[in-house]
Amino acid sequence: MTPAAVLNIIAQARRQEARSGEFLRQMRSRAASLPDSITVEGYQPATCLFQFAVEYIEMAPRLIECVDACAKQAGKSALFAPFIRAATRYFTQPSILLARYDGLDGLLIKAYLCHRLMEEMYENNRSTRSSQLVDVEATQANLLAHQLIGEPFANELDQSITITVVQIAGSPDYYELNLDPFVSEVKHAAWDWMREYWENLLIRNHIHFMLGPKP
Repeated sequence: MTPAAVLNIIAQARRQEARSGEFLRQMRSRAASLPDSITVEGYQPATCLFQFAVEYIEMAPRLIECVDACAKQAGKSALFAPFIRAATRYFTQPSILLARYDGLDGLLIKAYLCHRLMEEMYENNRSTRSSQLVDVEATQANLLAHQLIGEPFANELDQSITITVVQIAGSPDYYELNLDPFVSEVKHAAWDWMREYWENLLIRNHIHFMLGPKP
C-alpha cells in the first residue's frame, strides 16, 4: 500500500459521499451529541467534523510510510515490521467484521485502527514512551475519532488493538528494548511535518478540547 493508493480510495469514497451524503448526516448526528470536553466552534459543526475525518483518514497511510522510513534509517526494520504490516492490513485486508462499513465511514474506522495501533506501539516501549513522539494533539484526534465512530463499537476496536499489541509486543523484553536510534531518526525532519500536521489538525477545523465542562 502506498499513500497515493489510499488517497485514491479516499477520493472514490468522497465521490460516493457526494452522491449519498450519508457520512455528512452521521456527522450532524455526532455534532449534536459530543461530550462536554469537545467544542466545535465553526459555523457548520458537521462540516468541521467531516473535514477533520477526511484529514485524519489521509494521515494514516502517511504515518505508516513515515514510521517505515524512520525504522529503516535507524536499522530497526525488523522490530517495526509487524506493526507496519498490521496497520497496512487494516486497509488492504480488513476484518470481515468491517465488511458492512464502506465509504468514508469505513475508512474512518480503518484509519482509527491504524492511528491507535501506532499510539500503543509508542506506549509499549520505554524509549519511545519517554520520547514524547506522540503529541497531545494526536491523542486528542484519536479521542475525537473514537467519538465520531461511536460507542460501544469504538470500544470494541480499542479492545482489538490491545489484543494485537499484546501479540506483537506484549513482553517485558520489548518494553526494555533500546529504540533510541529510532527516536533519534524520528526527531529529524521526517517527523517535523507530521508533528505540525497533528498540532494544527484540530485548530484548522475549529475543534477544541477543554479540561473542564462547558460553562
